Amino acid sequence: MAPEDFKKRIRADWRDSLHAVLARARSLGERAVLAFDLDSTLLDNRHRQALILREYGQAHAVAPLAACGPDHWTSGWDMRDAMRACGLGEAQVEDHFPVARKFWAERFFTSEYCEVDEAIDGAAAFTHAVVATGAHLVYVTGRHEGMRAGSTACMRRHGMVVPDEKRVLLVMKPTLSDDDDAFKREAHARLGRLGTVVAAFDNEPTHANDYQRRFPEALVIHLATDHSGRPVTLLDGIISVPHFTLVS
Repeated sequence: MAPEDFKKRIRADWRDSLHAVLARARSLGERAVLAFDLDSTLLDNRHRQALILREYGQAHAVAPLAACGPDHWTSGWDMRDAMRACGLGEAQVEDHFPVARKFWAERFFTSEYCEVDEAIDGAAAFTHAVVATGAHLVYVTGRHEGMRAGSTACMRRHGMVVPDEKRVLLVMKPTLSDDDDAFKREAHARLGRLGTVVAAFDNEPTHANDYQRRFPEALVIHLATDHSGRPVTLLDGIISVPHFTLVS
């Protein structure tokens, strides 16, 4: 995780920050707005990544890749690292990567494949705790509209609060080609119109920093899971947490 090991930023009292978010939301009720990313924030997409690489391995008779599991994805989204973790040598990685990347791109951004994602620990219960405060819960994701059905199905399977487009919203990019960073910055204006942004949760340091700049009074929570690998340092005041489980 360049340039800093975000897990080292996790304080012993990180759960206090999650409790503080709920308390603040409870005090504001329906005026409160909480924003959550999906990938690597509420949902663990390493299972989707591993499934695709397994299918590639099966289709191309590459036995180590056909046995790929989520634990092979240990350093973010770099497929080459996962291939190495599966047991491929450097020459094999470079030989397979271009074709495997195309195979991955045709599947990763689809409803069908995103249904296999797993929930981050405590995520489902935390979404229910947020809704119980009376606040607006807004999923703000770089996923595009073509992934809406699968994303909602995955939330439902894990017992998360599903969008009702009233108090629980799912805000997605119109198309896959839209830029994630620009889309999320545009979504900030919509959040501000809904009420007072109490907290925002994201695994990408760039997006967490954007929330901090746009909503300086909010508590911005960074999920120390994985991210795109861009060399971005979190701004002061952003809290890193490993998951959403409120009791140790």
